[in-house]
Amino acid sequence: MQLGIETDRGPWVQALLAAGYVVFAINPLQVARYRERHSTSGAKSDPADAHLLAEIVRLDRAHHRPVAGDSEIAEHVKIAARAHQTMIWSRVRQVNTLRSLLREYYPAALVAFGTDLAGRDALAVLTVAPSPDQGRRLSQSRIEALLRRAGRQRNLASTAAKIRAALTSEQLTARPGVIPAYAASASALLAVLTAMAAQTEVLAGQVEQGFGQHPDAEIYRSQPGLGGILGARVLAEFGDDPGRYADAKARKNYSGMSPITKASVTKRVVLARFARNRRLGDALLLQAFAALNNSPGARAFYDRQRARGATHYQALRTLANRLDGILHGCLRSQTLYDENLAWHTEPNKISSAA
Repeated sequence: MQLGIETDRGPWVQALLAAGYVVFAINPLQVARYRERHSTSGAKSDPADAHLLAEIVRLDRAHHRPVAGDSEIAEHVKIAARAHQTMIWSRVRQVNTLRSLLREYYPAALVAFGTDLAGRDALAVLTVAPSPDQGRRLSQSRIEALLRRAGRQRNLASTAAKIRAALTSEQLTARPGVIPAYAASASALLAVLTAMAAQTEVLAGQVEQGFGQHPDAEIYRSQPGLGGILGARVLAEFGDDPGRYADAKARKNYSGMSPITKASVTKRVVLARFARNRRLGDALLLQAFAALNNSPGARAFYDRQRARGATHYQALRTLANRLDGILHGCLRSQTLYDENLAWHTEPNKISSAA
């Protein structure tokens, strides 16, 4: 039996797959467009949507992708990797909030730590001195002790001297009556960031542990630019169902790295895909950027794109699209990445290009 549903995850979906049903996950935006085909009144109800999903599966299922049946270990990696990435995104939002707050009453802290407000040095010092007066009263020996307790082992004296010079510098500040409220708000944000930093490390351990148990982990690790965390993210978003992607083109299209063409009688343009899996797209772009430093073939491919007039982002996206195809071939043949085979070059040419 074949079913249509507007999500690809959750207990219901997993139960249906385990029972042997073929489940089609239809994007809610696509369902809305189908609804407009049948009625222009704008009316909506759950029974009507159920009937609409049944009609989509009955008439247009060839244009939709069934939900893949990934293994339990792949689902484990997916849950852990997404939680880890969400924690990082949340930490960035909290850092931005803290930066905006410090700009209002404590600019010396921004001078001392710059953009690294989530770093161990900033968290250690600002937790003890969340206000300008407390920052100015810190001695260098006290700052050195805080940095040492936070885990810093090198350049203690010089780093402490720079921090103290910044905290004691003349800066504009807020009115004295409101500084305690600002300091209390900053202390709360610093406590949240400290907890987030610790839990991010815990989740990273879960990601690497689950990823290491997957049978394809070594293939992912062999790809240029992929390590434990980034490889786990790519595996999590691609899944491990061997029949999910018919060919390399299907994998590239799903990743969002392959371009789309808009053509009419008068013009033809090639654009980047706007609708895509954001988590997978971010991971693949990071992989492509990292591959520039450890794959001579990837670097040469990127340089050729730039020589043709492509921007950095366009060349990086094109490289990520190429790396998608290489990964697909390695997974299909169950072989590790080979630099010479991937870029169709001889070893001596690779060494000379480096």
